[in-house]
Amino acid sequence: MPTDIDTIEIHVTSRQALNERLDAAVKELQGVAALARTHGIIVTRHEPGTYTAALSDRVPYGITREQVG
Repeated sequence: MPTDIDTIEIHVTSRQALNERLDAAVKELQGVAALARTHGIIVTRHEPGTYTAALSDRVPYGITREQVG
């Protein structure tokens, strides 16, 4: 699924900012995923305060999974 928005990097310093940015990223990716209905979303924690939210063909459409990278 070629898209302009397939991965969103998130860098935060507070829990409140994390919740807000993750919610916004997932919502944006849900809109992109709805176009083809073939990819889900995976949220990866790389280190404290650093995350990515990305479309993934390893996750079924309509599902969001979390992992530690």
